[in-house]
Amino acid sequence: MAYRRTPAVQARLDAQREAVLQSAVGLLAERGYGDCTMAAVADRAGIATGSLYQHFANKAELSVELFRRVVTREIAAVNAAVARRDAPQQRIAAVVETFAARALRAPRLAYALLVEPADAVVDGERLVFRRAFRDVIATEIAAAVAAGELPEQDPVLTAAALVGAVGEALAGPLAAEPSDPGRATEVVPALVSFTLRALGGRDDSDA
Repeated sequence: MAYRRTPAVQARLDAQREAVLQSAVGLLAERGYGDCTMAAVADRAGIATGSLYQHFANKAELSVELFRRVVTREIAAVNAAVARRDAPQQRIAAVVETFAARALRAPRLAYALLVEPADAVVDGERLVFRRAFRDVIATEIAAAVAAGELPEQDPVLTAAALVGAVGEALAGPLAAEPSDPGRATEVVPALVSFTLRALGGRDDSDA
């Protein structure tokens, strides 16, 4: 007869898994991907390294779950910011503004998510990450074109180009040590202005 976990045992394992993921997020934000090892995560979570392998077979498997958790959180923050704006161009600006501002407030975490050398499985998750942001922007570009606020264009292609450009523009500031908290006051408005002009829209500074 196969062993079946009791509800109490399953609850304990679920709580331990959650503690592991929270610990991994903290380490990623503090030290980056390279130092987010299985041993370090287990130590932060207060469990034996062997116990960690009950939840994740290796670092690659842990990293996939970790990146998905953080990306889900970032996408939720962007969607919330978009929902607070009315006009399509303002909603596009909200995506870039929110993404860039959050990245610059947590530079080590954003660097790990975007550009830090990592395993192939992490690179695969980064593609999912970029496509998620691309799709949010593409939806708003299509709405702006339909409303006559922007010239005709391929929303997906334009959105993909914007995601690439914003990520590249942030790579330098995110890699800088020590990070400059005031950098966001320069970089974020510049990226929003670039985005609106690249779309063919009107930036407030054009007035």
